[in-house]
Amino acid sequence: MSTAINETLIRDVVSEVLGRLQTSATSPITPTAAPAAATGGRDGIFQTINDAVAAAKAAQQRLVDAGLEKRAQVIQCIRDICLNQKEELGKFEYEETKIGRLDHKIAKLVNIGTRVPGMEMLRTDAVSGDHGLGVTEYAPFGVIGVITPVTHSAPTLACNAIMMISAGNTLVVNPHPSGIKSAILITQMIAKKARELTGLDNLICVIEKPTIETANEIFTHPDIRMLCITGGPGVVKAAMASNKKAVVAGPGNPPVVVDETADIEKAAAGIVIGAAWDNNLLCIGEKEVFVVESVADQLLEAMGRHGGYRLNKEQMDAVAKATIHYDEKTGHYMADKKYVGKDPQVIAEVIGLNLPRGVELLYGEVDESNPLLPSEQMMPVLPVVRCANVDQAIDLAVKYEHGFGHTAMIWSKNVNNMTKMGKAVDTTIFIKNGACMAGLGSGGEGFSSFSIATPTGEGVTSPLTFTRVRRCVMVDNLRII
Repeated sequence: MSTAINETLIRDVVSEVLGRLQTSATSPITPTAAPAAATGGRDGIFQTINDAVAAAKAAQQRLVDAGLEKRAQVIQCIRDICLNQKEELGKFEYEETKIGRLDHKIAKLVNIGTRVPGMEMLRTDAVSGDHGLGVTEYAPFGVIGVITPVTHSAPTLACNAIMMISAGNTLVVNPHPSGIKSAILITQMIAKKARELTGLDNLICVIEKPTIETANEIFTHPDIRMLCITGGPGVVKAAMASNKKAVVAGPGNPPVVVDETADIEKAAAGIVIGAAWDNNLLCIGEKEVFVVESVADQLLEAMGRHGGYRLNKEQMDAVAKATIHYDEKTGHYMADKKYVGKDPQVIAEVIGLNLPRGVELLYGEVDESNPLLPSEQMMPVLPVVRCANVDQAIDLAVKYEHGFGHTAMIWSKNVNNMTKMGKAVDTTIFIKNGACMAGLGSGGEGFSSFSIATPTGEGVTSPLTFTRVRRCVMVDNLRII
């Protein structure tokens, strides 16, 4: 592939990544306060990619030279900021992006401060034998280029920073334009505190005015050794065209199967909690339910007891008609941007319903003609399909997951059914008898991350994801036994 073709492909896909969740131009951003303006790289904020990369490259060498104790101090200061300024940062991002829920914005920052792994995950492996000693260590890549989404602007940046800096890297970040002020605010907070504690600067370098062009520069800059990006199906093509090591967090459309053995009350509560979380902005969030006929009525009734508001089939069709469109360019059904991440009360208004504040989620039965099923719609609207048996439910779950390999859930007491679905859907995250958040350590075992790399295979990212594996061998020496 020629350089010209590469650049055209990258530009097209970066445009998709940045525009996928762009907020409506008729909804002005009015946060409570604006971060300080950048002045030639002040507190990690830069005007150009070249300046940001140069600063990050120099900072990365200083980070490595500073030693592990100072690196640990930086990581702790990021955690402390997420915990101690959670209300300020959460409110700021909510007012800037106008999507999701304020209480859940705050909860995500708490998650960053308590569940995202850092330097403790890095290790040194050693083996000794007749021919000496071999040591395997996990070394940094250098400067990592990052594109962050509007759905979790500050949390994604902070999560990536903890993992990447733990591994000895620095970051150049091109945030989504609709979340740029939140990214700048948390970057400046981290920069000031890290400099005060360690004397280290420019560990995170954010572009003040992110555009398609600056994103393209990140993809092609020779001093950026690795990419970590979030976006739609075309991202994999762009990553391949960049000729760089890429960790790609692609799309998801997570299905839920409920079989006849499930604890229906627990399933109903878990499904509503997961699908309603941050108004269904999570890539792991429940997007459609396939329930076995014999327990379908029980499930639909129970969901109403746990914060859901049930719509009839005609109302579900009307919601889909008002909020979902077919995108000719990508060939996918997509939610209209003005409804992404909005409260269920806002979406209900488009079909003439006035709902009380306590409603967490809209849900109801649909058939396969409803475009809510194939769409990663990121709205608190959950389509439910009645199935003859668990085999049909699993088949439909596989169909509407689209082979993304992201996340899927099942509620069942039948281990055979769990195993059957796990093999069939083949997702990176597979959750049995839990809400989607259990897959990232909230209500289940394991650690948390805001980058789930499904297309490139790294899965739930960790500090180890952002390392190079190096082996050092000493022949016929250092063995003392």
